[in-house]
Amino acid sequence: MNPIKVIYYRTYQFVLNKICLPFLKIKEAETIESDNCFDPISTLLNKNKYKRPLLLLSNHLLTDPNYLKFINDCQSNDIEVISFANISSNPDVKQVDETYNLYLKNECDSLIAIGGGSILDLAKAVGILVTNKKKDISKYKGLLKVKKRLPFLILVPTTAGTGSETTICSVISDGKKNDKYSITDPKLIPDYAILDNTLLKTLPESIISTTGMDALTHAVEAFLGNALTKKTKYCATTAITLIYNNLYNFYSNKDDDDLARKSMLKASYFAGVAFTRSYVGYVHALAHALGGKYHVAHGLANSILLPIVLKKYGKKAYKKLAFLADMLQLTAQSISEQEKAENFIKWIENLNNSMNIPSKFNNLIKKEDLVFLVNHAYKEANPLYPVIKELDKNELKEILIEAEETL
Repeated sequence: MNPIKVIYYRTYQFVLNKICLPFLKIKEAETIESDNCFDPISTLLNKNKYKRPLLLLSNHLLTDPNYLKFINDCQSNDIEVISFANISSNPDVKQVDETYNLYLKNECDSLIAIGGGSILDLAKAVGILVTNKKKDISKYKGLLKVKKRLPFLILVPTTAGTGSETTICSVISDGKKNDKYSITDPKLIPDYAILDNTLLKTLPESIISTTGMDALTHAVEAFLGNALTKKTKYCATTAITLIYNNLYNFYSNKDDDDLARKSMLKASYFAGVAFTRSYVGYVHALAHALGGKYHVAHGLANSILLPIVLKKYGKKAYKKLAFLADMLQLTAQSISEQEKAENFIKWIENLNNSMNIPSKFNNLIKKEDLVFLVNHAYKEANPLYPVIKELDKNELKEILIEAEETL
C-alpha cells in the first residue's frame, strides 16, 4: 500500500483510539443468565413500568409455551405486548421503516428482541429512529452519528455468534444499492442482554457452525488489531478459548451438552465486547461486501475468509497468532513463530472442515463484480479498522479470487 496512505490511516486510528475513544463512556449491557428468558423480561418490564413493548422474535417462538405464558402474565399485569415475527433473514432499510411505523402506530414505549443477529440489529435500528430526528436509517451509517439514547432495550440472542446483544453496531442491508453497512455508536448497547441457552437447542447445525465461526472471527480480528487493550485482550482470548473447547461439542451434540451451549453464548458475548472496543478487520469488510451484493450469510462468509485473510497478513501476524497457538497448546513451544501461526490457521481450517463448512465459495463471486466488492471492502476498512497490516486493493482482490472456486 502507498506509504502516505498508511501514514494517514495509522494517524487517524491513533487519534481515534488513543485520544478520542477513551473519553467516550461505553457501557456494558447488564447480563442475565436464564433457562427461560421470558421470566426476567417480565420482571424487567414490571420493575421499570413499561406497558407497551414491541417484541421482535423468530416465528417458531410464537408457539413456545414459555412465550404464551409470558403473554398471559403480561396481560394480567396490564402490559400489552406488540409481537412482530414476520422478519426476513437479512432485514433491510424497508423492514426497518415498516417496524418503526409499527412501533409508532401502537404507541410502544420499549423494545425487546429475541433472535439471531439480524433481529437484534433490526431492533437497534428501530430504536435509533424512535429517539433521533432523522428518519432515514442510512443517515446513521458510519461512526458516532446517533445523537440520543435508544428506548429501553432488551436483547436475547438465539444464536451463539454475532454478539449483537453487547456490541455498539447494527448492520443493515440496502437491497436497492447492493449495500450492507454498519452503524456504530455506543448508544446502541442495550440495557439488558439475556443469555438463555435453551433457545439454542433448535438451531440447525449449519447455523451453529457458521455463527460460532463468526464469534471466532470477532475475537481473532479484535486480538490482531492495533487497538487492543488489556480488557479486550482478556475478552478476545477468553472467547477463543471457549470456542476451542466448546464449538465442535455444541455442533455435534446441541441437545444434550448444556455446558457447550452456555459456553458458546459466553464466547459470543466476550467476542462482542472485544470487537466493540478493538474493532474487526478485512475479514468483516470483505464479508459485508459479499453480503450486500450476494446476500450470503455473514457467518459463512467469515468462516471461509478468515484463514485466507490471516495468511495474507503474513509475517505481520506471526507473533500474535503464535501467542494464540501457545495459549491453546496447539504445538510444541520450541518451534518458530511462523510455524505456530501456520498451525493456528490450520486449526481454523480443520475446524471448518469438521463442521462441513466449505473452504471456498462456489459460483458466488463474479469476475465482473470484483472491482465493486474490493472498493466496498476497502472503503469500509480504511481508515477506521486498526488492522495489523494494511492491505491494498490488489491484495483484497487476490483474497476474493482465492476464496472463489470458479475464479
